[in-house]
Amino acid sequence: METAPDQELEALLAYLKEQRGFDFSGYKRPSLTRRIRARMSALGVESFPEYQDRLEVDPEEFVHLFNTILINVTGFFRDPPAWQLLADTLLPQLVAARGDAAPLRGWSAGCASGEEAYSLAMLLAEALGLEQCRERVKIYGSDVDEEILLKARVATYTAREVAEVPPELLERYFTAQNEQYVFHKELRRCVIFGRHDLIQDVPLSRIDLLVCRNTLMYFNADTQAEVLTRLHRALNEQGYLFLGKAETLLSLKSSFVPVDLKHRFFTKGTEPPRGLQPPLALGRSGAAMNHQAGDQYLRDSAFEEAPLAQIVIARDGRLAFANQRARLLFALSAADLGRPLQDLELSYRPVELRAAIERVYAAGGELRLPPVEWFHSPMGALILAVRLQTLHRFEAMIGVCVAFEDVTEAQRLAREVQRATEEERTAQEELQSANEELETTNEELQSTVEELETTNEELQSSNEEMETMNEELQSTNEELQTVNDELRRRTEELDQANRFLGAILDSLKGGMAVLDRELRVLVWSRQAEELWGARSDETRERHFFNLDIGLPVGRLIEPLQACLQGTQQEVTLQATNRRGRTIRCHVTCTPLNIADGRSDGAIVMMDTVSAEERQPGDS
Repeated sequence: METAPDQELEALLAYLKEQRGFDFSGYKRPSLTRRIRARMSALGVESFPEYQDRLEVDPEEFVHLFNTILINVTGFFRDPPAWQLLADTLLPQLVAARGDAAPLRGWSAGCASGEEAYSLAMLLAEALGLEQCRERVKIYGSDVDEEILLKARVATYTAREVAEVPPELLERYFTAQNEQYVFHKELRRCVIFGRHDLIQDVPLSRIDLLVCRNTLMYFNADTQAEVLTRLHRALNEQGYLFLGKAETLLSLKSSFVPVDLKHRFFTKGTEPPRGLQPPLALGRSGAAMNHQAGDQYLRDSAFEEAPLAQIVIARDGRLAFANQRARLLFALSAADLGRPLQDLELSYRPVELRAAIERVYAAGGELRLPPVEWFHSPMGALILAVRLQTLHRFEAMIGVCVAFEDVTEAQRLAREVQRATEEERTAQEELQSANEELETTNEELQSTVEELETTNEELQSSNEEMETMNEELQSTNEELQTVNDELRRRTEELDQANRFLGAILDSLKGGMAVLDRELRVLVWSRQAEELWGARSDETRERHFFNLDIGLPVGRLIEPLQACLQGTQQEVTLQATNRRGRTIRCHVTCTPLNIADGRSDGAIVMMDTVSAEERQPGDS
């Protein structure tokens, strides 16, 4: 069970909803608190009010916070046995049930960067063929994170991200470009991505395969029930719901019937979940409204909650309004409002509205059309009566209200009442015979069931929490892998620079020694080894004047001291090379990194002088 809400945390969540429209109130508090505190820790912030102050002065922090809370962990064909079951058994059954020409609609809810939506597209292309898939299939990918949806739309992935794609599918549906893999261009057109909030937005409709994996586990029990209500409404009667391995729906057996519980496949049950309906956002509270605004609020509410599906067409042909029942009945979205009616399927299906609107404008008043059949309703086949009514303002027609009335309900209700009466009579007879036996065992059975349900819910909650932590660890591991790759790249660049510097030193004609300010050897070139016979590892970090070589280093004290003061010095000395031969050695002392008249060290160049090059006054 969740702990009591932290008032400071709740205030922060309310601020996020007010400022950016992200409602995290339905998320589980332990994981939500952990993610927010992780971001606060990265900034060195101790309390939620202090962090809210940071958000007020730094709007860019909202982006970092949402990226921290919304864990975008996904992958192609995640949990391969489940996807194999879908490809081998469930998809063929779904395609056979839908027929040869019927459209197929998929929805990847909480799709993150799009891997699962594209996985579904590949399986459908394999089941139908690429040409049939392009004509019949639409797959919708939705997420609340607009930034991660940009990556999904680009459809370009790294080699590590496509590692789980079977080799034959990778070759068939991806093209390698610049060490990345681009998804099949033609199949990509079947996939549509858009921002959608499962908690607040109207769900999609007529979905045959709904993939919502490891998304529900972030929500609390009430929010899960509300989301499942929307998913139940979106799913077709013969469609499948595909959940993550930490999500079971054991307490909703009548709403979603398990097809394969091990791999989390469900089909639509007869009873929808009893979730809470979100309030309709219509503006300010009644206490703050004047009477005129309050009346407008009531008119809007009456139109929105009307039992009939109603739409309003403006005089210029735009779809101005559509109430909740109309949006659900005809799969209208908020983006459709304001569009020309002629651009919408609604203009000619289920009835030709454009000609009817012209007729009602010409005649004025009201126009009733003959009942028509509508087979694409989420509630099944319906018979609708259509009524058009002109709208006026100061005696001028400003639009048309179109109402769609379901006239099949009365007949359906009569049949259901008759069937229910017969079933009730039969049930009464059966109940009478079994009542005495059930009464003796009912209380014990009820107690046992409640205990099992409580235990199952606790286990499911623990499992979801563990899955959340695993995905957080996976996200952290991916970040560490990125850091390791960057460190490896920089190490290779450093090695290359060292090899380049070594090549330069080896190319010098004479020997070279680089000394620090204390005259300790930092670099001893290979030519210096050839000249004096002392190896680099024998000279490194040793004082230059302590080297046992054939060069009389004691005579370089004054030149080196002058060099450390910023003056270049040259001197020619008699020396003995590593072969024991007496040579004339020209020594040049050059300051290293001169700053403020002083140097950080010296570069000593040592070169053999031939007889012709000797100058008068050589030592």
